Amino acid sequence: MECITWFVPILPGKLEAWRAFVEEINGPRKDDFAQSRQRLGASREVIGLVQSPEGDFAALFHEGESVSAGFSKLAASEDPFDVWFKDKILELHGVTKEMLAQGPPSQVVLDYRA
Repeated sequence: MECITWFVPILPGKLEAWRAFVEEINGPRKDDFAQSRQRLGASREVIGLVQSPEGDFAALFHEGESVSAGFSKLAASEDPFDVWFKDKILELHGVTKEMLAQGPPSQVVLDYRA
């Protein structure tokens, strides 16, 4: 099992649209989101909000058999939900499918488990 945490900026002026996006994947698109994550091999995903003087950021935690492979699958996916999701993260974060294909831009430096 692999896990990764990373931060991605919420583009200026997009915080309310980002909140609406998160509400949508927690509400009417929850089943689509779950099916997408199953296709991508994700076992867990946590999204948080960090607000700082430097701006707003989404704090992300991903867990699955291969997080990088999941990102690559999402980048290549033509599933209607995945296409919508990629359009939203481009609009809200500036993250392109090419960036997704490279995997999350972070590395685990400590992973304590009891």
